[in-house]
Amino acid sequence: MRGEALGGGRVPMDWEQRLRARLAARRARSFLCQSAKKNEQELKDEEMELFTKYYMEWKGGKKSDSISYASIPRFYYRLPAEDEVLLQKLREESRAVFLQRKSRELLDNEELQNLWFLLDKHQTSPMIGEEAMINYENFLKVGEKAGPKCKQFFTAKIFAKLLHSDPYGRISIMQFFNYVMRKVWLHQTRIGLSLYDVAGQGYLRESDLENYILELIPTLPQLDGLEKSFYSFYVCTAVRKFFFFLDPLRTGKIKIQDILACSFLDDLLELRDEELSKESQETNWFSAPSALRVYGQYLNLDKDHNGMLSKEELSRYGTGTLTNIFLDRVFQECLTYDGEMDYKTYLDFVLALENRKEPAALQYIFKLLDIENKGHLNVFSLNYFFRDEIFDMVKPKDPYKISLQDLINSSQGDTVTSILIDLNGFWTYENREVLVASDNDNTADGDDT
Repeated sequence: MRGEALGGGRVPMDWEQRLRARLAARRARSFLCQSAKKNEQELKDEEMELFTKYYMEWKGGKKSDSISYASIPRFYYRLPAEDEVLLQKLREESRAVFLQRKSRELLDNEELQNLWFLLDKHQTSPMIGEEAMINYENFLKVGEKAGPKCKQFFTAKIFAKLLHSDPYGRISIMQFFNYVMRKVWLHQTRIGLSLYDVAGQGYLRESDLENYILELIPTLPQLDGLEKSFYSFYVCTAVRKFFFFLDPLRTGKIKIQDILACSFLDDLLELRDEELSKESQETNWFSAPSALRVYGQYLNLDKDHNGMLSKEELSRYGTGTLTNIFLDRVFQECLTYDGEMDYKTYLDFVLALENRKEPAALQYIFKLLDIENKGHLNVFSLNYFFRDEIFDMVKPKDPYKISLQDLINSSQGDTVTSILIDLNGFWTYENREVLVASDNDNTADGDDT
């Protein structure tokens, strides 16, 4: 019977239980052996992992009615390292696709023309002079017909912003259209600048801005006459203005939003006007005549033609009346190469002296005047340069020292710095009463004739 039972292929119940018990014992011994092999650090890691797991489960259970930490959106993305070429390429491509999509969302010329046609068609009478107006009701009608791209411009907030003193509660069609054009231009320019933002962090380095301006030159009719050999000097001249005024801490980069907020791009893109007046060109730092003037002055000062300026060569700048003490400070504080100044450093010098009312220029000159590097000008500093009667002009908070903010608040910054650094400026200040009297006499003589 035992043979029949075994021949039937079925293991008796007691053997099945014994086999299971033996296998379980073998697994237990194996587990104990493996555990014994684990070092103390691994056990601690396991313990910490389990503790963290159960603690977070318990914490989530305790605050089930609150928003879980897991719902907080990710706000930090690590930038790819230099050796992570694939990730860098992926990031560049994704940025390019994003910027292309943003560009397609902007109104093109045809859509702008259509918008103008709709606005003109829905103008609300009566006209004020020759200016077409539109009320809020017709404003909303135009918004419905203009298409989805225009929806952002047809809001009550924008209408109220452009509403002034019209007795019929209307806004100027021209003002509204110019507002739309300005917004479109800003977005186009931001996208254009962002294409040169290699880091993708919302700022441009000097090399990025240089590339942008270099590729912009062929689109500016007022620069058609520039020789290609001068392009690098022109780009350097243009870029320095951006960095001198927009990068006061000298970090070597400028936020794109700061570039858009200042007027420098307007001045640069003004060179698209083929009929720009001679007066406008002379006052525009970015024009060809202005850039050639600055570079020509640099070449004229460079008497030994080595491409750099010594202190003696720089002393002939302007009317040649800069004080030796001030020139000493320039070469002490500014970047030089074997005691000589290159063109880029010279541009900062020129921008500071030609814009003495601007905070960035005053900051540049203030650093030179602050010979003790204390952050203020005291009697010693001013006596070192010239006269302490300057305290009466500036009227600082502290009667014994002048801060940069005091200089800016006084509205006398350009006069004060001229007195301190330029003999001609001092002479003009000292003889101001004589000059005024002379002008009055000349005026009287002119009236008599």
